[in-house]
Amino acid sequence: MEQLNFLVGEWVGTTKVYKNGQVAKEGAAYEKISYDLDRNILVIELNTEFLQLRTIINYNEKDQKYYYHRFSKEGAAVYPAEFKDGQLIVWKDEKTRFFFTKTPSGGFQEYGEQLVNGEWIRTFEDTFINTQ
Repeated sequence: MEQLNFLVGEWVGTTKVYKNGQVAKEGAAYEKISYDLDRNILVIELNTEFLQLRTIINYNEKDQKYYYHRFSKEGAAVYPAEFKDGQLIVWKDEKTRFFFTKTPSGGFQEYGEQLVNGEWIRTFEDTFINTQ
């Protein structure tokens, strides 16, 4: 779980939703990320103008995998994830993935991509700076 330490904090930033390669919506985003249960889970509280999510990330020693448990008003889901090249990659399915990555300025970025006609297309992008 220590690989995800870069995500811990109280974050402010912007969210962008893309449609056909263009920004369709843009707004403010707030995220609080902290460990719980003796650092066995990472809890993410995301609030944007368009979306409210609660997410729990855990690491399963037996599987040697991370799991991303997503909760919203529409329901819940669990997706497998991996830590690769310094970033967390969540696989919703073989054509949809989410990235959590550090930024050079000490913040982090979360973005989503969808595979369309053999090309990965960005669907959303949240960019944060830490307020702590």
